[in-house]
Amino acid sequence: MSYEEEAEKYYLKTGFKFPFTLIKAISLIKASAAMANKELKLLDSEIADAIVKVSLMLANGEFKDEIKVDVFQTGSGTGINMNINDIISRHASKLINKKVHPNDHVNMSQSSNDVIPTAIRIASYLEAKNVLLSITKLSERLNEISEKYKDFVKPGRTHLRDALPVTLGQEFYAYYEEFLEDKQDLEYAMSQILDIPLGGTAVGTGINSHERFKELAIRNLREFLNIDLKSPKSLMRPMKLLSDLILLSSIYKKIAIDLWKISNDIRLMFSGPNTAIGEIDMEISLAGSSIMPGKINPVTVEAIMQASSEILGLDSANSYISLLGEFELNMGNPSIIYNISLQSLLLNESLIKLADTVLTSIKPLKERMKSLAYSSPSLITIFSPLIGYEKAKSLYERIKNGEKLENVARDLGLDEKTINMITDLNLLVNPGIPILKGKSIESNK
Repeated sequence: MSYEEEAEKYYLKTGFKFPFTLIKAISLIKASAAMANKELKLLDSEIADAIVKVSLMLANGEFKDEIKVDVFQTGSGTGINMNINDIISRHASKLINKKVHPNDHVNMSQSSNDVIPTAIRIASYLEAKNVLLSITKLSERLNEISEKYKDFVKPGRTHLRDALPVTLGQEFYAYYEEFLEDKQDLEYAMSQILDIPLGGTAVGTGINSHERFKELAIRNLREFLNIDLKSPKSLMRPMKLLSDLILLSSIYKKIAIDLWKISNDIRLMFSGPNTAIGEIDMEISLAGSSIMPGKINPVTVEAIMQASSEILGLDSANSYISLLGEFELNMGNPSIIYNISLQSLLLNESLIKLADTVLTSIKPLKERMKSLAYSSPSLITIFSPLIGYEKAKSLYERIKNGEKLENVARDLGLDEKTINMITDLNLLVNPGIPILKGKSIESNK
């Protein structure tokens, strides 16, 4: 009976499968190890070459249907390591018509305890590269539309209540800067997961591996992946701790929060069309209701918000998983790579959909925005430097009840030139004290 067949009795049967990036990473580790052991004359050349060939086939997607073990298994990840050892040994044995042993040959100079912590970092890095490309694209798109809508004045809102005017471009530029920061944070987190413990074997000491194995195996792995993998002074550290992966997960959480926030703002701006904010329209052809004809809903941003919520939950789970290890080994390797892979998938898809589907479909209702901005009672704030907070506060109700700002200004004795200045919305979305500029004009007449 094979290892994976025996394992079905002991591991959970949830149907949860490992991401292919992990299978690829483990397979390339096996190829790199076989090449190193061959170079060190520890492994027969014919067997080593067969292991390398089959490992590379597996890394390219062949035999992946033979991966049987469940994600929820032994915390070290021995199950997936042994499953892959078995696959490689079976096919390598057939290839050369000679017995290739899963442990003695395929797993030579290795332990699940250094292979899996190495593989989960490589897999996480590979998936993070996709997220990095997507967040770069989103940032560029946000920068483009912030420039496009820089003169589209609308009411600002704080506490969901009317505030002073802003521009749609300013709102999107704030998100552009935030996602740019997210990108930089992600790049840093990715740099932190490049320390791998390959060569540490069972407990981080490197016992039962040649003194040069680590150096040669990591060199080979670097060449396969074109990633600047590093070997830390303490191989025990990345075996017993998942702190670097928790950092990556927390950056994913940060990005998800920002996605949730921008999606909700877009959703609110699209609310309506006649009974809510209704500042933008969106090109959506998908029916929004099974009973209300013609109704369309912000379905993509709602999907993104759900995905973002899932990412937050996965980050919380990852924090608990990182606590599972005692002494020389963490016991949550299989589940954390499953979670981080799912976070990556959800983030990548959400970032792409926001950039390509949501932002490109937005149609600002410019006159509606301008009208709402003019009707905000908080415009009375403009008068505060001239008449003081308390007197301005007493005028708030007049604007709130629909009176025009110009009429209130005339009652204060302001001339038409000053009134025109302080009611210029484009002036009110920039730094300055327009009421004092107006008085200065008046005094110089």
